[in-house]
Amino acid sequence: MWETLDPDGRWIVLDEEAWTHIVFDHDDLSCSPRDILRAVEEPDRRIHGRESHEEWLYADGIGPSRWVKVLVHYEGDAGRIVTAFARRSFP
Repeated sequence: MWETLDPDGRWIVLDEEAWTHIVFDHDDLSCSPRDILRAVEEPDRRIHGRESHEEWLYADGIGPSRWVKVLVHYEGDAGRIVTAFARRSFP
């Protein structure tokens, strides 16, 4: 399990289940857990997700595509990385 803080100072966790999902279901990403955490710590862009407790954080220049999108679900002052995947363009 890996932990970091987002730009708002909330604890964010990347657990083994999420990391396994990222590695096996998004194998084109080819990055490390540290890269995913860096995208959360210092995102280049942030937008609200589809759900009220969800945020999408984007980092430029990680992996084979232009962007990495990291989906975080929040509960109070903490969050959990659900998935991360490559994006060629910013939505």
